[in-house]
Amino acid sequence: MKIAVTSGKGGTGKTTIATMLAYACDNPQYIDCDAEEPNGYLFLKPKIERVEPFNVLVPKINEDICTFCGKCADACVYKALVVMGEPLKKTMFFDELCHSCGACAYVCPVEGALVEVPDEIGKIKIGKAQYIDFVMGELNIGEASATQLIASLKKNYINESKTVILDSPPGTSCTVVETIEGVDYVLLVTEPTSFGLSDLKLSVELVRDMGLKFGIVVNKYEEDNTLIDDYAKEEGIEILFRLPFSKEFAESYSKSELPFEKFKDDFKDLLKKIEERV
Repeated sequence: MKIAVTSGKGGTGKTTIATMLAYACDNPQYIDCDAEEPNGYLFLKPKIERVEPFNVLVPKINEDICTFCGKCADACVYKALVVMGEPLKKTMFFDELCHSCGACAYVCPVEGALVEVPDEIGKIKIGKAQYIDFVMGELNIGEASATQLIASLKKNYINESKTVILDSPPGTSCTVVETIEGVDYVLLVTEPTSFGLSDLKLSVELVRDMGLKFGIVVNKYEEDNTLIDDYAKEEGIEILFRLPFSKEFAESYSKSELPFEKFKDDFKDLLKKIEERV
C-alpha cells in the first residue's frame, strides 16, 4: 500500500505526520520526496548505506557540424533552445528550462550535431532507520525542478511488499502531482488557521481532480477551534486524526525529536483507518 502525505502549504506538520506514521507501521518504507528541502532524516535519523547520483539527459550541441536549421528549437515546447543562423551561427541552451524530454535529439537531422549527455542534478540516499527502510531524494542547490528526481524515486525505489509512506513536497505544483499520482491514499495535513484552510482547499481540489482517495489530518488541533471541522463537514470530507497542539511537542520538534512511542498507538489506529478505506 502506498500512502502519500502532503499539505497545501509548508509548516503544517507534514513531515511530522509522515515520519510518525512510518514509525507506526509494521513493515514500512519511508521515501522523502520533498527533494528540494528533505528533512525526514532529522527525525528518523537513518544510517545511510549508499548514495547514488541522479542524472538527467540534456542536449549538447556540436557547432562544428550543426547546420543551425532550428528544428531542435522548434521541437522544444519548453523553449530551452535558441538557434541563431547566419551570420551568427550559434545555438544557446538554457538548462534550467530543459525537461530532458529528448525531442530535440529525436528531430535533429544531422547525426552527431546534437547528442544527449548526462547531467547530475541531485542524489538519492538509501539507508535504514531502525526497522524503517529509508530513501531520500536530494536536489542539488540551484536546480530548477525536482519532478524527474521524484519520478525516479517512485519508479525505481518503491518496495511493493512494504507499506510505503511518501513524504510529499508542500503545495499543489507539479512535484506534488508527481508524488501523489497512482498512490492508494492521500493524507492532507492541515492546521486550524485561515492560511491552513485556504491551502487545504487547493489540495482538496487537486486530489479530487486526480480521482484519489483522501482524508484530513489536523495538526496543532484545539477543541475550541472548529475552522477545519466546519469545512470538512460542509464538503463531506473525513477527518481521520487530530493531533493536539502541545508546547512540549513543539519543543521536542525544535530539537529534531518526536514522541514516536507516545503516539504510536494513535498512528496505528490511523493506519488501520486508511487500510479500511483503501
